Amino acid sequence: MSLKKKAATAVAVTLSAAMALAGCGGGGNESEGPDDNSEMVVEMFSQDATAQGMQTGWFAKIIKDKFNIKLKVIAPGVTGNAETLFETRSAAGNLGDVILTHPGNGRLQKLVKSNLLADLTPYAKNAKHFKQYQGALDRVSKVAGKKGIWGIPSNVSMRSPTESNAGDEPGNSPHIRWDYYREVGYPEIKNLDDFLNVLKLMQDKARADTGQKDIYALSMFKDWDGPMMKFPMDMAAWYGYNTMNTVLTKADGSDDQTPIQEGGIYEKMLRFLNKAERMGLIDPDSSTQTWDNITAKTSQGKMLLDIWSWLGQPRINSTANKAKGIGFMLAPLQDMDVYSDGFAPNGADTILAIGAKAKNKQRLVNFLDWLYSPEGVYATAQNAGGPVCPEKMCWTKTPEGNKMTDFGLKAMNEADGLKVPAEFGGGDYNKGISMMHFQGVNQNDIDPNTKETYNSALWKTELAKPNALRDDWGAHMAGAKTALEYLEKKHQVLVAPGAGYIAPEEDSQITAVRGQVKTELVSQSWKAVYAKDDNEFNAILKTMRTNVQGLGYEQLEKIDMANAKAQTKARQDIVKEYADRTK
Repeated sequence: MSLKKKAATAVAVTLSAAMALAGCGGGGNESEGPDDNSEMVVEMFSQDATAQGMQTGWFAKIIKDKFNIKLKVIAPGVTGNAETLFETRSAAGNLGDVILTHPGNGRLQKLVKSNLLADLTPYAKNAKHFKQYQGALDRVSKVAGKKGIWGIPSNVSMRSPTESNAGDEPGNSPHIRWDYYREVGYPEIKNLDDFLNVLKLMQDKARADTGQKDIYALSMFKDWDGPMMKFPMDMAAWYGYNTMNTVLTKADGSDDQTPIQEGGIYEKMLRFLNKAERMGLIDPDSSTQTWDNITAKTSQGKMLLDIWSWLGQPRINSTANKAKGIGFMLAPLQDMDVYSDGFAPNGADTILAIGAKAKNKQRLVNFLDWLYSPEGVYATAQNAGGPVCPEKMCWTKTPEGNKMTDFGLKAMNEADGLKVPAEFGGGDYNKGISMMHFQGVNQNDIDPNTKETYNSALWKTELAKPNALRDDWGAHMAGAKTALEYLEKKHQVLVAPGAGYIAPEEDSQITAVRGQVKTELVSQSWKAVYAKDDNEFNAILKTMRTNVQGLGYEQLEKIDMANAKAQTKARQDIVKEYADRTK
């Protein structure tokens, strides 16, 4: 039995045991006695958190002042034994006071059946913020298989599901060092082959300008490889595709492909990477380095292409660099059709729940409700691309619109080493960011108090500021102020309506097959990137197809294709539901 299969089986056994131990318990709704509002340490079990321990700094001050709570985060993903920790705490009947989890694959249903979560219905009567999103609460209840409020989804919105939620920048889109693109004469980029030639010109120019031979067009890493190799999988979004486990599905539902489809989108992006490697454009450390290595190299100007919007820009596009025309901006790739999620009126799959054994549940529900308020959205800010950090500390309301403070501009764009004023909690800004790793309302939704987005990059005062980098980019990009505006003008963005589809549970045997197929797909994909010629590349892909089919991939294909079709149906349904709701 594979390790993955053992882990999945253990989880099922653990949850069954927890269910038996819980017996006929009422999910934690029993009378608790009065809350004396004394200081309370709230233990949060978060599947998504990237750090653990006690929350400190400015966010800690906000929640201490408002709720008299201290937050202690348990991040199983950081420990390296995520499933074991989940099993152990489940068996003890107490995952945590607040729980951040993904409800898919039957997990939420099991947690509810096992009486590990509290039904929040008795405590939500005055929850004026999250109860605005009744459709989101109903969707979670449906997944749980039991009436009640078992969790609140992330990234809810009041905006249309057919409207891109990307704000100024779609997440998975090609960004280049615009200053070097300018230096080589803004050459036309009709397709991926043109793109490679332009990147070679840029790489040569950057090396000549700096005298540094270790600057590469692209630097990669393996940390985030999932059901496929991360880089070609995410680059498929340049042409409108996203993943449903081992299937690549187009935003408009018009096409679903496997990663082993001959001539498919995954092969197309692998070929792009292989050609880049043969042209000397890929960092030779790519197969051995980590995320930390690649972020450091990006900050040092060692990488010229960012396949996302959120790696290069926060590290290079400082106020000083933008004034000099230096930074990452969207590339004018003429044949792209960039994938973007639409706003999700019923939220995304990540949910916040409260543990059945948590004390002072009413206070915890008040805390969760606050996270969906404008104040709570700003309080859970991080850096560029998300909600702006809190009012007064980072911005103020003026007759001309919201305006950033000097501190706010530094916090959102160049926060390394930034010290927070004592009145807001003191300490290092980055160390004071919320450790919850959760966003209740989408950052590009509208704050009802200001009538502008929570994302300061879209504020009229920010867009009106002189910006040599953006102005030069816009002059060559149809006069656009943002990447999304350009893509919409050129009809080069494909919006997947925000449905928040959750795949049903699958058995441990399928989970084991997934693990084996993933290993093969990822391993052979990396080999293909380093193929010496087309013949070797084709031979590696043929081996990959044969091997994954021998491992039982057809079982996964059947399941994932069905889920992709169901997701498309859910997207169609949310469009109709939203239209009916807003008549």
